[in-house]
Amino acid sequence: MADEKREIERKYESDDSGLPDLTGVGKVATVLDQGVVELDATYYDTADECLARHAITLRRRTGGSDAGWHLKFPVAPDVRDEIHAPLSDTLPRSLAALIRSRVRDAELRPVVRLRSARDLRHLVDADGRLLAEVSVDEVTADRLSGPGEGGKAQWTEIEVELADDVDPAFLDKVEKRLHKAGVRPSASPSKLARALAETAPPEKKREQPKTAAEPETAGDHVLAYVRAQRDAIVELDPAVRRDEYDSVHSMRVATRRMRSAFRSYGKVLDRTVTDPIRDELKWLAGELGVDRDREVLTERITTALGDLPRTLVSGPVRTRLRTWANARRGGSRRRLIGVLDSKRYLTLLDTLDALVADPPLRAAAAGKPEKVIAKVVQKDYATLSILVEQAIELPPGHDRDLALHEARKKAKRTRYAAEAATPALGDPAAALTKSMKSLQNLLGDHQDSVMARQALLELAALAHAAGEGSFTYGLLYGREEQRAAAVEAEVPGFWESAGAGASV
Repeated sequence: MADEKREIERKYESDDSGLPDLTGVGKVATVLDQGVVELDATYYDTADECLARHAITLRRRTGGSDAGWHLKFPVAPDVRDEIHAPLSDTLPRSLAALIRSRVRDAELRPVVRLRSARDLRHLVDADGRLLAEVSVDEVTADRLSGPGEGGKAQWTEIEVELADDVDPAFLDKVEKRLHKAGVRPSASPSKLARALAETAPPEKKREQPKTAAEPETAGDHVLAYVRAQRDAIVELDPAVRRDEYDSVHSMRVATRRMRSAFRSYGKVLDRTVTDPIRDELKWLAGELGVDRDREVLTERITTALGDLPRTLVSGPVRTRLRTWANARRGGSRRRLIGVLDSKRYLTLLDTLDALVADPPLRAAAAGKPEKVIAKVVQKDYATLSILVEQAIELPPGHDRDLALHEARKKAKRTRYAAEAATPALGDPAAALTKSMKSLQNLLGDHQDSVMARQALLELAALAHAAGEGSFTYGLLYGREEQRAAAVEAEVPGFWESAGAGASV
């Protein structure tokens, strides 16, 4: 079983490897010597160092209090999420799954061995509470494979790791004291990064990091947007597996953005190539949405139920709503993990990589973005205008509900097209993106009301079959009708004021 921890730490280096007295820094009352610990870690990566390129580290370490397998993901500067699994001869499946979107079918091999003599100290306050761990590490690095194989490096570094539930501002106070003593922040974000750099062959050391060229053509801009969505899907994969808040929704949005870009920018990217990929992205979005749609409805109905006076809540409504909401949760969660482990999903990721590396560009891709991209956005906006006007003209009822739903989907596509165009077109596209997001939210509220009414009918039928009253469900249904009517009344005025599309 893997354990997770958020790690907040900073690394430093000093010419004389000295550690100043930290007593009195912030609330530090005592510095407790914990002795020297011998650590031996082997780091694993693919032949092309895929994990290292994305600041992900995977190691098997012996020695110390947390021997085992450690997988670390970057969160923010100085912040990483560490997943720990017990010591074993082979990589635990739980950790292998979390890097599958990066590694795919590539073989993991040992790349660096780091041996550290860690002189450990605890910074504690007057009550004996641990504030941070400070260590002086004497590090020896051996390059085991890849460029620089057989290379060695040695260095001394100081590491300060914040204890749980301590204000990160404490690290600033420690750093101030270290700075006064001539200790400076490390130039490397991690021991592994330093080991790879210092054991690299001379020609590798002379190479300058490649920087992405500024987008110039319409194709450059569209590809930059598509690449960002590909990266988001890959980066969100571990978070979805760990069931992190909003990760499923965020991945689903990335698939929608990419599908929208493929469809809107068909004059830039060949749709005979992208349409099959769109189909696969739609499949993935559908799998991701199994739980999400029900979660949204449950939250909406729960909120509406909470607004009712208690005297109008008849029967075990809350219990039935919870039962309905959780009916498929366990099974769908297992199904989603199965999807992320499937050959079909991994093939989709490979296909996206191939498309970004060798894009199916059409003639318009070479055109100026202010012409090609602007034309796409204007076309999407014009189509949306027709759909909104048609929906407004329809009488209330099923047909209008469907028309507003179609307008919502087109508003979303127009928003994403404008979003992709913003780096090229600037403020007008940004303004349209904001306007379309507001329209999408407004029409989304209407569609949620339609779906909530269907759910309430289902709940009422279940309650009736169980011999429970259905009064409250009917009351909530009526309130949803009123809410939808209010949105429908708001749409004409909103649309009249949202005429930003003509300025793109």
